[in-house]
Amino acid sequence: MLGAKQHWPPGPPLSPGLPLALTLLVLRAGWAQEGTEPVLLEGECLVVCEPGRAAAGGPGGAALGEAPPGRVAFAAVRSHHHEPAGEISNGTGGAIYFDQVLVNEGGGFDRASGSFVAPVRGVYSFRFHVVKVYNRQTVQVSLMLNTWPVVSAFANDPDVTREAATSSVLLPLDPGDRVSLRLRRGNLLGGWKYSSFSGFLIFPL
Repeated sequence: MLGAKQHWPPGPPLSPGLPLALTLLVLRAGWAQEGTEPVLLEGECLVVCEPGRAAAGGPGGAALGEAPPGRVAFAAVRSHHHEPAGEISNGTGGAIYFDQVLVNEGGGFDRASGSFVAPVRGVYSFRFHVVKVYNRQTVQVSLMLNTWPVVSAFANDPDVTREAATSSVLLPLDPGDRVSLRLRRGNLLGGWKYSSFSGFLIFPL
């Protein structure tokens, strides 16, 4: 009949497994006349949250609208060709040290050992660039996760005065995991100025 109001049938009851922050739009509509599109009369929004989860938010449990905790990044370089006595970067098997730290957000990089210690669990990106100077020997540099060599790079051209071993990798780390560079072959007796080692947290797990 013309002018008769009709109502949408009630929806099914909410189940306990609905996602966090489910938004329900409750609409009441009527027909202006038979055969026409429904006309919106009024509406309201209802936000339903899971119990105990109202404050949960982004990665790492940060509240909505807040930056996640655990910003981690480091960058270290070699500003001199040769190192103080006691450091062993110039021999096979030795750790490669860096004397200048440009960035150490989160405090994970230890200049004394030349290594990075993960402060939080997450996926990290690492990159290294190790230069050999006036050295005809092949140099192999490995990025170590604790005692395990993950990736290696080589500089093996005997006819150039400067060459670099460069590589990068993504790694999942747990708190306390140690990442460092080690000279697995050759030596750096000619020096390694302008070498660099850097990394950052991509996202926490």
